[in-house]
Amino acid sequence: MRDEDKMKKILITAAAVAATATTAQAGGFERSTTPLGFMFERGNYAELSFGAVRPKVSGALIANSAVTTGNVTENYSTVGLAFKTDLSDKISLGLTIDPTFGADVSYPADGLYPIRGSNAKLRGDTLAIVGRYKFNDALSVHGGVRSVGIGGNVSLFNGGTNFYNATFANDRDIGYLIGGAYERPDIALRVALTYASETSHTLEASGFSAFAAGGVITGSTVVKLPQSLTLDFQSGVAADTLVFGSIRWMDWSETRLEAPDAGTANPLVSYSHDTITYNIGVGRKFSDAFSGAISIGYEKHHGGNVGNLGPTDGQKSIQIGGTYTHQNMKVTAGVRYVDVGNATALSGNSSFTGNKAVGVGMKVGFTF
Repeated sequence: MRDEDKMKKILITAAAVAATATTAQAGGFERSTTPLGFMFERGNYAELSFGAVRPKVSGALIANSAVTTGNVTENYSTVGLAFKTDLSDKISLGLTIDPTFGADVSYPADGLYPIRGSNAKLRGDTLAIVGRYKFNDALSVHGGVRSVGIGGNVSLFNGGTNFYNATFANDRDIGYLIGGAYERPDIALRVALTYASETSHTLEASGFSAFAAGGVITGSTVVKLPQSLTLDFQSGVAADTLVFGSIRWMDWSETRLEAPDAGTANPLVSYSHDTITYNIGVGRKFSDAFSGAISIGYEKHHGGNVGNLGPTDGQKSIQIGGTYTHQNMKVTAGVRYVDVGNATALSGNSSFTGNKAVGVGMKVGFTF
């Protein structure tokens, strides 16, 4: 292997730890981005990833701080996989399955908080088939189709009395992604830009509502999952040292869940702002087998009121991790701490502060 190829392999390995621990908290209810880094691995490649997140989000009435919510978020875990094969020197084909979206909000039923007992669970996944074409060692394009699914359930209480309980059947829609990359292997430089389209989902609803005739929910609702634009970059800056990062925009202001027969509880989910998430870090090779990295993340706090089923606003994070390489296997592990932004909910009558989340993750990759 040429020295420049060896340097590239080592530095990309070091950068990989930045994406290991699951997102933990991000704009809207995104839990992870559809991974594309595997498409730039050498040769045939497969990886399996695991993540576990422990969030803590709690609030209290502004008029009476003794009336608290307790922790309204639940622990969760994620599993993803990716596979890539070279069809020729110029063409590669990949497949990825990713738990892209999710929300687990549950207000404890005890106490005096006005909406105690309310809860919501959303689940969304992405199956993507991606192709990449290399014009030369510097320029390439990538694109593919995405099958995105979303569904869940919501139960709303007012003063301990259940007035809305709905299940939304899972629905899938087809979207696409397209992008390009510029590389300089001699300095481990790679800059990639990827656009992913919006998807639209018609969710059939069933259950009970105090606002429905006879109490029975009928009908469906349409919810859009946002389009996104992501810039990923990395570059060697010294021997065995790499700087990397990303900037990601998501069009969350277009996402709105107006549930059938929800009355004054509508909209169940809505966002007044788009989100831009920034990440930057540095990776370092410590030995022929081990490399490490540290990165920080930022998402702007917008202010104003947020929805009761997502009482957070912005975030700051720090992540550390390491990669161990042995022959054709690469094992990456990391931990991420997130300072979840303060938020005002319950139509401005409740404040959520001191929120945080800790995520751990592991990824095992094989080249063959």
